Amino acid sequence: MANSIQDKLEWTIILIHEFGKKHGLTLKQAFNYLRRYKGIDFIDRNYSYVHTQSFQSMVLDMTEYCHNMGGGLV
Repeated sequence: MANSIQDKLEWTIILIHEFGKKHGLTLKQAFNYLRRYKGIDFIDRNYSYVHTQSFQSMVLDMTEYCHNMGGGLV
């Protein structure tokens, strides 16, 4: 089953919001961080898997992934 672009976009925005909440960032700051450290690319490439996980789990995974890509948040 293909995921619609709207579903993918809505899910990604919620994840970015939750990521920002966890790290004390605005939505824009969270997006910029995830984009800079390849988190957005990871989500885009692996959406069929990541959207089946809880937001809490994915925030932790994105934090670790971006940290491994050079990001400073832990």
